[in-house]
Amino acid sequence: MDWNGARVLITGGAGQIGSNLTERLIGMGAEITVADNLWRGKERNLLKNGAPMIDMEQQFHRVDLADKEACETVCKGQDVVIHLADVVAGINFVFGNQYFLFNKNALIDNNMIQSALDAGVSKYVYVGSACSYPADKQAVLDPPPFKEDDVYPALPESAYGWSKLMGEYLCQLAGESGKMETGVLRFHNVYGPRCEMSPEKSQVIPALIRKAIRHPQEEFVVWGSGAQRRAFVYVDDAVDGLVRVVERGMGKGAIQIGPDFSTSIKEVAEHAVAASGRDIEITFDTTKPEGDMDRAADWTKAKDILGWEPTVDVAEGIKRTYAWCDAELKALGNDGPA
Repeated sequence: MDWNGARVLITGGAGQIGSNLTERLIGMGAEITVADNLWRGKERNLLKNGAPMIDMEQQFHRVDLADKEACETVCKGQDVVIHLADVVAGINFVFGNQYFLFNKNALIDNNMIQSALDAGVSKYVYVGSACSYPADKQAVLDPPPFKEDDVYPALPESAYGWSKLMGEYLCQLAGESGKMETGVLRFHNVYGPRCEMSPEKSQVIPALIRKAIRHPQEEFVVWGSGAQRRAFVYVDDAVDGLVRVVERGMGKGAIQIGPDFSTSIKEVAEHAVAASGRDIEITFDTTKPEGDMDRAADWTKAKDILGWEPTVDVAEGIKRTYAWCDAELKALGNDGPA
């Protein structure tokens, strides 16, 4: 794959993963178009050293991809579509908005892939989620690292997991039609700079980092017991996977991206406190949901097909993310009370 001059649409491109991918592909010579409704993404994520990475008048589209016409517009003239956009947030939002979330994601995924087919896009990448693994396989601590096929028989815990699994299947069927090359990555928990930190929409690592930065104005409370575990992937490693799947992984089925070990949320909280350099007491609210108990990735397929491996450990990744979050909140004048 020669990225130089390639026309690439990144949906959700103003979000954490998308903006980092935009920066990487621009450096490789690609012509990037971003589509994002800015529900979680931010235009400032598309700045580098204070200057826009793309022409915000011509190459940025603030659109709702549940609108078929918007999808048709952004897919026109593209060689590659990397579809990151979906509706997701923290665990409270996910379980409090199940119908909305499933329905919206189904609309977005159907509209995007049909529009890409109609526009003659040659390569299409869909990003799924480890939330699609069956709830019973994630209900105990220390299960064996999941292989890609462990997603079936399907029984995700949440509507979000179901929506992402249906998106994978839709992408697979489009590839089997012979009209377009398709690739599927299944991400575990991605974190890093340009993350969403708001109390309403943040996921666990940025939420705990925000609490550490704002403490004592905001209490440092961990939802659940802290015993629940996740396989965390630093955003640069996730971006590596996206670049490599276009180059080497089209038509290879779902490939998961994540480490073969998990980290407890208690450990994440401890890393966030350590990054702050302050003496912060960690408290746990066991009345709050904690979601699946544990999961990790057997990344053999990613290694064999993509030549991919995780390179940034959790302690270092949280340290880098804390530095970015601290600078971002100060720049926004928002490092005081929540």
